[in-house]
Amino acid sequence: MSGTRPINCIIPPYILDKLLDSENSEVRQAALDTMLLTARLRGERAIRSSFTGAAAPGDGRRTVFDCEQEEFLRNAVLARPEDGPESTDPAVNRAFDALGLTRDFYKEVFQRNSVDGQGMRLDGYVHFGFKVNNAFWDGRQMLFGDGDGQEFSNLTGSLEVISHELTHGVTDHTSGFVYHNQSGALNESMSDVFGSLVKQWSLKQRAEEADWLIGADVWTPGIGGDALRSMKDPGRAYNNPQFGKDPQPDRMSRFIHLPDTKRGDFGGVHFNSGIPNKAFYLTAVRIGGFAWEAAGTIWYEALKASSAEDQFQDFATTTFQKAGELFGAGGPEQAAVLSAWQEVEVPIRGVPTGVARIRSFAANGSGGAGREDGLAALARQIGTLNDKVTQLAKDVAELKGTR
Repeated sequence: MSGTRPINCIIPPYILDKLLDSENSEVRQAALDTMLLTARLRGERAIRSSFTGAAAPGDGRRTVFDCEQEEFLRNAVLARPEDGPESTDPAVNRAFDALGLTRDFYKEVFQRNSVDGQGMRLDGYVHFGFKVNNAFWDGRQMLFGDGDGQEFSNLTGSLEVISHELTHGVTDHTSGFVYHNQSGALNESMSDVFGSLVKQWSLKQRAEEADWLIGADVWTPGIGGDALRSMKDPGRAYNNPQFGKDPQPDRMSRFIHLPDTKRGDFGGVHFNSGIPNKAFYLTAVRIGGFAWEAAGTIWYEALKASSAEDQFQDFATTTFQKAGELFGAGGPEQAAVLSAWQEVEVPIRGVPTGVARIRSFAANGSGGAGREDGLAALARQIGTLNDKVTQLAKDVAELKGTR
């Protein structure tokens, strides 16, 4: 595969393919136009424009532009700078607010200064193209389509969609997960994880209170209760005549093998991201409390410590290590990480399968001395394994370095 990074889009290609089969000619045309536009943007990964009056670099300053339904950024009009007044256009204000919430989340929770960690400016372009059913991150800026008004509403209407796309930038500047096969699915999963966490953080929701849905506010406005993806139940985000059943797998035995091509979703990156998504959800609810505090910190530190070609097992092993380093070997956080990955059938290197088959995990009400003794024994066992995993990870890293 070429080293050129594809443009990141929130709407997976299999959704757009379904729209091409719609009985509604306007929906079909909007889907075709979106697919053609997406292909063009992928060929223009380095889209760059300069604007008089745009915010200066540094501290994640925001600027929102209005494309006025054109597709070329150089023609966009300045709509709202960082220090400017609120716009009369709701899409401009939604984009501005979401850019700020994402920036503030990374700053306050992880002490990260914008997407690149160096205060990268945050530029957003609303009303991009005519009835475009997608939102894009092109490596430097966010582009928002208006949607076709039937299957998608304006793409600025979902906070987690915007945070999802911006997190692709965070991944670019940390692990750099290559966008194909398992590393690409991890790339997509990181965006879903932190997109959901930004929404939870903004609402001050605990893990058990969150819906764990991606794109529910902009997807099929005429159908309630569905979403593009569900982190809690991959494969059950939607089921309707127009789009069929959500195809995401929730464990490795259901992994979807596709060609590493654009038509094959680069090896199924939007499909198989359901597996690490479910692992994060399980970790977060088993630890409890606010998901960004423990589970989110473990995932963020693991993201920074990962390599571009890492596979599911590599990342799972890194999260296990980070949980031990951050919260103590053998502690409930590390046990939650271990049991979550085992439930989605991703082994952690150096840990025998079945060590932490904990389905209820301290929240099922079945207390008692016997149960406490069992958890203590499990903690000791995991603590011992932690040392072995750490040494094994060092050995693997050295082997990678000699390639």
